[in-house]
Amino acid sequence: MIDIHCHLLPGIDDGAPDLATSLALCRHAVESGITHAVVTPHIHPGRWDNEHGIIAAKLAELRAAVAEEGLPLALGMAAEVRVCAEILTWLPEGRMPLLGRFEGEDVLLLELPHGAVPPGTDKLVAWLRKRGVRPMIAHPERNRLLMREPERIEPFVESGCLLQLTAGAVAGDFGKPAAKLARHILEQGWATVLASDAHNLKARPPELDGGRAAAARIVGAEEAERLVTAAPWSIVAGQFESE
Repeated sequence: MIDIHCHLLPGIDDGAPDLATSLALCRHAVESGITHAVVTPHIHPGRWDNEHGIIAAKLAELRAAVAEEGLPLALGMAAEVRVCAEILTWLPEGRMPLLGRFEGEDVLLLELPHGAVPPGTDKLVAWLRKRGVRPMIAHPERNRLLMREPERIEPFVESGCLLQLTAGAVAGDFGKPAAKLARHILEQGWATVLASDAHNLKARPPELDGGRAAAARIVGAEEAERLVTAAPWSIVAGQFESE
């Protein structure tokens, strides 16, 4: 399986605090059937001031440790970028590593605040689309406003945004409201991929199989499998093309 949203890099955000924990997460990912993982540390102005060079250096450190341990886990990189005005300058400066490509456009993993859709988000989406960037909205099913007003997701879909569901949310690990909204997104055919959004081993591990099984009960086994294999691979394959 292919995980395109996880926080495995050491000491760079609220995911793994150190290299030992990063390796433990990587081992768990392999044991749970994940073969490729795109690490996506937060970029959030004033909180997680990461950028392309910082992330690349941490990825090199983790890749070396994974290779030394002999873990069969291929690693790529992107970032989970919080909706903010800084994106307008970061994009042309190349400060935000992108996920990959979808239908000829670059893909940016874009995070909304946990309880809101900021005013002007629609204008940011339109600005990105005009520049050949397709936003992928990270875990919309866990946004408290969207849980209350699920109809507010549709404009994102109509504007061409991709939607990434958290596997654990589909499986019910984030509570009933998130599971209900995840089900709605799946039933509408709006989900692009499932990903783990892994942060730690206890509460948010790097696992996709539980979400895949839960999704299979909603959309069928074939579609659920596609959401953790072919669909994410079609976006991030370019990161692993030398394999």
